[in-house]
Amino acid sequence: MRRVRLPARPDWMEKAEAVGFTYHTEGLPPELRNPNGSYWFEDAAWEFTADEIDVLEEAAEELHRLCLSAVSRVVHDDELMARFAIPEPFRPWIRRSWERDDPYLIGRMDLAFAPGAPGLDAPKLIEYNADTPTTTIETAVIQWRWLQDMKPEMDQFNSLHEKIIERFEWISGFMSRGEIMYFSGMLEEEEEARHIMYYMDLAEQAGIKTRNASITSIGWDSARKRFTDLNDEPIWRWFKLYPWEWLMEEDFGAHLLEDKLRAIEPPWKAILSNKNLLPLLWDTFPDHPNLLPSFWTQDPRLGQSYVKKPVFAREGANVRIIRDGRVLEETAGLYGDGAYIWQALADIPEFDGVRPILGAWLVGDKAAGMIVRETDRRIVKGGDRVAPHWFAPRPEDQDGVA
Repeated sequence: MRRVRLPARPDWMEKAEAVGFTYHTEGLPPELRNPNGSYWFEDAAWEFTADEIDVLEEAAEELHRLCLSAVSRVVHDDELMARFAIPEPFRPWIRRSWERDDPYLIGRMDLAFAPGAPGLDAPKLIEYNADTPTTTIETAVIQWRWLQDMKPEMDQFNSLHEKIIERFEWISGFMSRGEIMYFSGMLEEEEEARHIMYYMDLAEQAGIKTRNASITSIGWDSARKRFTDLNDEPIWRWFKLYPWEWLMEEDFGAHLLEDKLRAIEPPWKAILSNKNLLPLLWDTFPDHPNLLPSFWTQDPRLGQSYVKKPVFAREGANVRIIRDGRVLEETAGLYGDGAYIWQALADIPEFDGVRPILGAWLVGDKAAGMIVRETDRRIVKGGDRVAPHWFAPRPEDQDGVA
């Protein structure tokens, strides 16, 4: 695993925008732009070995299996439901979603991995966004097209596009003939709107009829007890890029308990995107090689070096890194008043002046690809660069894609 400096394609912006990646620079607010201006970065790329890719793929699927086991434990334990800050009225609803095997689509794990560095020969789970993950376009489309232009003889851990279509085809089996799937998010935000468009296109390739609706345009028909769009059309099947913990606090959140709406991601995914998952995993699977020691309190077993992070924070907000008892790095944000968890510090070394976090994708239960996010800090924040990767295929895999 190494970072390799390369010349950027002179026309990369035009090529990116042609496939809907319009937020590479201008789509980001100034406070989120990285020092080099663009969010997508191809002045360098990451080279892996085929063996390292195998390790990452196996770790992602193993961690996902552990996470599903943790969900089963939470939904059948009211004390853990309370620990995960699931409002009491919503607990049976989440339990029903799990017990009837509501179909799910996708998730992205943030992994620390640096072969040869102390404690990081095996990938370590930093957190799991299994409810509203983005960087899908960057992973599935942009870095793949970069590979075709720059390293066509190489391979990439990246079957995300194809696997999402296959998964949507599978999900369509749960839908009635002619049923429409609505796609919602904060459509006034460029990145989110583009992701909604991309997911709609993949669903349509899988034979699903789609329609978009801003999250703010969805209403509740109290007479007919159903969610509707602005044209009063019913919404029964719903893809959302809006967190469950926010939806449960919305005015219409109580109507979710009618349990007529089927969502992607399903309600039980609220457990996987809650950082209480991390100490629960460690409690259930102590000393697992792909887990970092994590606790609900500042446990003395962490020693003097650890990370304190909010249960519901996003984009690296309100995180504090302590090394040898001193604050090494911290961020501000809007989540400082909530609950926290404590996690062992994954001391990722610098590669060419930056530290990588590997975003490993799961579609269904299968590993489906990776994107590399790099930062010159220790805490990854929104707007930090994403960069492409490659690996040299084994001779027997020359005609395949990872």
